[in-house]
Amino acid sequence: MTVRQQPGTGSGLWHGSAPGQPADGRRLWGHVLRRCVLVPLIVLVPLLAVAPRGDHRFNIYWHGGMFRDDPLRIVSHTVATGETYLRLGNFRPLGRMTEKSLDLLAFLGMQQLHLPATVALRLVTVGAAILLTFAVVLFAESVLTRGRLFGTAPSTVALLLPYAVGAGLVAAGRNSTTTLFGGLYLTTAALVLLVAVAACRLERLRWWHAVLALSAGGGLAVFNEPAYFAVPLATVAVLARGRFVLGQGPRQLLRSAGVRLTALLWAGFLPVFAAVRWVIRGYCADGGCYHGSDLVMDGKGLLVLPARMLAWAPPAQWHAATGSVAGDWLWGVFPVAALLVIGVLVLRTIKGVSSATRPATRPLAGLAVAALALLLFGALPAALSVEVHTNLAGTALWTEGWRDSATTAPAGMLLVVALALLITRARRRSLALLLAGLALAATGSAAANRSYADQSARWSTSQLDNRISLAMGAFEPGGAGDARRCALLAEALRNNGGGPFQQQRYTDSLDMAARALAGVPFCRVGS
Repeated sequence: MTVRQQPGTGSGLWHGSAPGQPADGRRLWGHVLRRCVLVPLIVLVPLLAVAPRGDHRFNIYWHGGMFRDDPLRIVSHTVATGETYLRLGNFRPLGRMTEKSLDLLAFLGMQQLHLPATVALRLVTVGAAILLTFAVVLFAESVLTRGRLFGTAPSTVALLLPYAVGAGLVAAGRNSTTTLFGGLYLTTAALVLLVAVAACRLERLRWWHAVLALSAGGGLAVFNEPAYFAVPLATVAVLARGRFVLGQGPRQLLRSAGVRLTALLWAGFLPVFAAVRWVIRGYCADGGCYHGSDLVMDGKGLLVLPARMLAWAPPAQWHAATGSVAGDWLWGVFPVAALLVIGVLVLRTIKGVSSATRPATRPLAGLAVAALALLLFGALPAALSVEVHTNLAGTALWTEGWRDSATTAPAGMLLVVALALLITRARRRSLALLLAGLALAATGSAAANRSYADQSARWSTSQLDNRISLAMGAFEPGGAGDARRCALLAEALRNNGGGPFQQQRYTDSLDMAARALAGVPFCRVGS
């Protein structure tokens, strides 16, 4: 096997094509980046009209209406409510700011484009999935590449990854990150990867790098639980790259800029993390905190961890997305159309294989180690979660999606790609077969998402929330529109099983949005 070596050891992100590299290296990078956009879009298109679930039934209207005219208020509002959430057992101010910003973005999309809020919300999720796909590609290249990123042709890993990550974007149940808080958790997973990218690509540590690293470490400790693992992942990635790609010994590794940067990340992270967890322990020692934030270390976690480390696999997720559907969900107009479109993309990708760099065995082994670490870190929150221990059992443990899916799915697919290339030695025919297999997996995931969308469209709660979303997106200020909105609100209050608190949330959030859009309550009767 001929291995194309990549010259240089710099850390720059864009410097023209390196000597000896194909002249079309930049064009091939453009091809990869387009696939990072197109493949997730194709896979997630069936979910564009799926009704919001959980807190998103309220938050998109509440946050959008509250912050539309003053986005900077997101910061002050989050700080003001921070103690309340801390007493409930979690402290995620930066994550909540991100969540509110994404809700505001969806609200503005609804208002400016006159889309139903549902569609605007799902478009935000698609955007986050595209960002995550790009982050996975960038992470892989950061570990594999000795020279400047984008200064040489992308590797065969980069050609495969958009299809692999797309195959993992499955609506694996009602709590999967593709259907619930997708924007937040997919963006968080991208953040985790990009922190590792920065650590891997740093060539020389300067004083301002140190300041940023200490600040970033503290910030990650108050972002959200999945973001905690950005620091250990960066550590593993830097060590794996130094040992397997750069061939550094222990002394060189310890002196490298990347290792020193990760040490500073730990120095910023650990004191803040320890202080927050100590305060939460005091508030929640006697119970009564938010159930979704409760953690437990027991023997069941040892059984849950390997199950969640397998729950990213597309066939397992397909089962959760399509389990209650009769008939053959893989057939139909949409799956055939998706297969044709993805097939065309794959054929064009195969043409670029000869121009891509082929990583050697040791760099691929290093990437596999980093991917396995990411998979382990991604599954840990579920393994320790009381909510997962309580609500998931049996086959659901390794088929149903949860918050961890945003990290474990791309990590698992990255591991598959690295191991497949190690086994096949990246021969052209083997790459074509791998691309074909990933294309079929991505098509299957698109079909599974279509099946999930068909199911959810039959739920009465989804139908109601979609009608509310449509009424908000095409707001009618007259009496007839008011009558229709009052009927929708009455139905929502009548059917809501969450009690007075949830009913009040419906009323307040819809009123907040309606006043921001039209200066009137959602329902004027009795107001």
